[in-house]
Amino acid sequence: MDVTLDHIREAAGRLREVAVRTPLLNSPALDKWLDARVFVKAENLQRIGAFKFRGAYNRLAQLDERQRGIGVVAYSSGNHAQGVAYAAHLFGVPATIVMPADAPRIKLEGTRGWGATVRTYDRHTESREAIAEELAVSTGATLVPAFDDPDIIAGQGTVGLELAEQLNERKQRADLLLVPCGGGGLLAGVSTAIGELSPETRIYGVEPEHYDDHRRSLKAGRRVRIKPERFTRCDALTATIPGEITWSINQHNVRHFLSVSEQEVGMAISFASRHLKLVLEPGGAVALAALLHEKLPVRGKTVAIVASGGNIDGVLLATYLRDFPI
Repeated sequence: MDVTLDHIREAAGRLREVAVRTPLLNSPALDKWLDARVFVKAENLQRIGAFKFRGAYNRLAQLDERQRGIGVVAYSSGNHAQGVAYAAHLFGVPATIVMPADAPRIKLEGTRGWGATVRTYDRHTESREAIAEELAVSTGATLVPAFDDPDIIAGQGTVGLELAEQLNERKQRADLLLVPCGGGGLLAGVSTAIGELSPETRIYGVEPEHYDDHRRSLKAGRRVRIKPERFTRCDALTATIPGEITWSINQHNVRHFLSVSEQEVGMAISFASRHLKLVLEPGGAVALAALLHEKLPVRGKTVAIVASGGNIDGVLLATYLRDFPI
């Protein structure tokens, strides 16, 4: 099934009274730093602290009564988990979420806080996909994918729809748009909306280095599975192969993929806190990191970025503020 602007608009209708229309922020400090006009779509201020609520709610909103009665299953390192848990809470649907035992505490607690049952696993020895599939088969629950699903993608695409509307309200058009990329669901939805509403905007995906499966896939001309050997704090962006549906969209809509290091992400989190007054998690800060570290020329341009999440443990945030006193 193709994802179109009409699907995204339908998702926006379902989300209108539920999701936050997150602000599009402009900071003189950031503009001065980059000698550009920069707009930040602050999805860290969304319900559950990340954009993932949009797709989860759009997917659960379309379950029938029988499916809602049985419940849902999902797997996630945290933000999709919280999004599904909160959406399930709103609909009164039982939810079981498969999460790594070493997921950030704030995400584990947030998922449990909305009433979901959390089934932890060892990410080094167990398969979350296999565990979730077994749970879905044994209980009859509906499996809610994290990214490779048309309804999930359409829900995430409402970020791009809002972004285009907010820029238009300011009589602005973005020359460049940078979007964090893990499994590619946010990027697929946003690029579909922006591609229709602002076709002159060049769209870039941003990944953590060593988790650059989309960049490698674009270079190879096909989906490439990677085997990362290094840890990343960007737990929200650790997919190892692009989704089939998301890749079918992103390979056509995205100009290029950029990658950022752990140090660059840490500096961006500190910058966001100090100068933008925004709390960002590592995966949510990659687009800002790419800008601050000049991964592409932006001087004199109008640039938009998505700050996709803000679920960071306090100790880690304090560490970044200590280590990057910019």
